[in-house]
Amino acid sequence: MNERLAKIRTDLKEFWTGRTKKQKITYVVSAAAIILIAAFLTFYLSRTNYVTLYKDVSRAEIGRIKEQLDSQGVSSKIAPGGSAILVPQERVDDLLVSLAAEGFPSSGAPGYAFFFENAGFGTTDNEFDMIKLGATQTELANLLKGIEGVQDAKVLITLPKQGVFMNDTTQNATASVMLKTNPGHQFTESQITALYNLVSNGVSNLSKEDITIVNQYSESFDLATTSNTYGASITDQMTVKKTIERDLQRQIQMMLGTMIGQDKVIVSVTTDIDFKLENREENLVLPVDEESMEGIALSVQRITETFTGDGALAGGTPMAEDGTDNASLQEGTMSNGDYERLEETVNNEVNRIRKEIVESPYKIRDIGIQVMVDGDGDTVPAELKGEIENILKTIARTSVDKEAAGLNFEEDLDNKVIVSVQPFNGSADPFAAPQTVIPLWVYIVGAVLLLIIGVLIFMFFRSRRKAREMGEETIIEEQLATFDVDDINSELETEGTVRRKQLEKMAKEKPEEFAKLLRTWIAEE
Repeated sequence: MNERLAKIRTDLKEFWTGRTKKQKITYVVSAAAIILIAAFLTFYLSRTNYVTLYKDVSRAEIGRIKEQLDSQGVSSKIAPGGSAILVPQERVDDLLVSLAAEGFPSSGAPGYAFFFENAGFGTTDNEFDMIKLGATQTELANLLKGIEGVQDAKVLITLPKQGVFMNDTTQNATASVMLKTNPGHQFTESQITALYNLVSNGVSNLSKEDITIVNQYSESFDLATTSNTYGASITDQMTVKKTIERDLQRQIQMMLGTMIGQDKVIVSVTTDIDFKLENREENLVLPVDEESMEGIALSVQRITETFTGDGALAGGTPMAEDGTDNASLQEGTMSNGDYERLEETVNNEVNRIRKEIVESPYKIRDIGIQVMVDGDGDTVPAELKGEIENILKTIARTSVDKEAAGLNFEEDLDNKVIVSVQPFNGSADPFAAPQTVIPLWVYIVGAVLLLIIGVLIFMFFRSRRKAREMGEETIIEEQLATFDVDDINSELETEGTVRRKQLEKMAKEKPEEFAKLLRTWIAEE
């Protein structure tokens, strides 16, 4: 056995020493590449792809879920921050069903079922109130999720302390609601009213004025006012102003977000509202036909008098004049002539208009739109920036009251619409799930291995071609060497001479095999 191992070791040594430097490098690189490829394939194929099983739950609940998974022999990972747990992708569905059957997750969202299970005779009043409050918040959140456009909801309710005396003033409860809405979704007034009604009717002593509802974009949803008294107070004016600005901001945010992405645009709108309420009465008298300035003739009276012929001479003394004043009376010598008198009286009807005008307030006298876009000069070219500015100018023109804005609004429009392009630092989405990202070095290693494999394949075929050419040359030399023999008549051939000639020929042509043969003979002896 030792002799056989020594022979194999000797053969390998002779084979290695008989190779050229280029062949040695090829063999070493090929072996290293094969090892690396095998290691990479083993790592890649045996790697487990982890996805999120539960998120946004308490750390205590994460610990209980992990303990349950470990008892079942399921591998799991905790996401950074400890608010989510990851499991193999192929086990997500069956784990969701099995864990739900066992009551997981339960912390952070106690419903009324949890309330009934944990409320016993040994429960104190404080524990009872806390369990009831948590169950109420969870059920309200589940109700809000049923509204169209709401993906997730969180409700925080603050209840006042009850007084021990009957005459103590009862304070009102307050509620804060955080909604995760679909990007670009706009709630109607009926949906906003439904949100307020669900929260208000779910908690005692909770008025709608004590409810605050916002979404993940920090947009507040205010309940529409039904008061007909315009400009009654500063609070009402500010509410109307905020409502108008919010509607314009949502409209611009949705439109620009569709163009370049919701998370790449920030919109701010400021307005100057005219809250003046004007009541006036107008009594107008206008002609029926404004072109001719004439009305409708209700009655017409025409008087015509004519006289032709001779008559007595005019004479006498006027009653109102002095008889001694000869200048007041001209006496004629003849009374022949014609006389004609026309008189026409027309009563026209005109338009009498009485107007009671109530000028509606809430006219936008001035507006300012500021938009920030994430990017630089390459990602947001000047053409795109110009299109955004034109869109904003059109919105400003159609939103402002022309009479209230005045004549200088169009001239100052360039100063009222500002578009700024600069990179954003970004903000984390509290509802976003952690994602598994393949590191960059994996792609780099894969590309390097592919390059090495290509080089090795090229060198392999090249060495085979050279080996084939060298083998053909050896065969030709052997064929030529077979004809180079001595004349059979010159020497008498014997078995010993034939062996001797064969050994000499082998020693000349194949010294390595000849040396192996000698070592074999020596080892046998």
